[in-house]
Amino acid sequence: MALLHRIGMLATATALIATGAPASAAPLSIVEVGFPAVNCLFQASCTIVVSDSSSTVNLGFDSGSGFFQSRIWNAAAGTPAAGKTGYLYRLDLRGAAGFSECVVGVTMNFGPVAKLPYKSGSTDDVFVGTSGGLGTIKLKSAEQDGSVITFTFAKPVCAKMGAVAGETTFFFGLASTEPPHSTSGTVFTAGSPGFYAISLRAPNF
Repeated sequence: MALLHRIGMLATATALIATGAPASAAPLSIVEVGFPAVNCLFQASCTIVVSDSSSTVNLGFDSGSGFFQSRIWNAAAGTPAAGKTGYLYRLDLRGAAGFSECVVGVTMNFGPVAKLPYKSGSTDDVFVGTSGGLGTIKLKSAEQDGSVITFTFAKPVCAKMGAVAGETTFFFGLASTEPPHSTSGTVFTAGSPGFYAISLRAPNF
């Protein structure tokens, strides 16, 4: 019975994704990349030294909790990303279990995005690491309204339910000319109250 509830919830969440962001929001371009190749934009050695932090995500699970991860690093002089800071994010609900809402997306006050040639032949706003790293769920869209970016996942991210394993997104990232600071963001679901505050790191613009 719980699985039937979850299927219904997923259908509702998928419908929410289909509604899209407000008309005033501008879409950001997204490309899929692999690790460690994308690291080469920031370090000639293609190896980056990162600073990680995470915020607990608890949506009323029966046990455990999830987390939202922020990963930050600086670009080296002489690289395509010189003078910029890389920001990488991931939502992980694999450590949580029990019937609960699934997360549809996340919003954050990021500010101006620095485009980079994450893939040859183009410059883009956002990249998703679909190979060489953790994750199974991509981004459906990234929309910017003023300084606020709304990332919507390709499917709802859910905790473990019975024999169905909990899920994590792929790492998704972008760059800024500004250094990081600790701030807050929001993960959102298809239910009520629907919005849950999280801590993260974003540009101090």
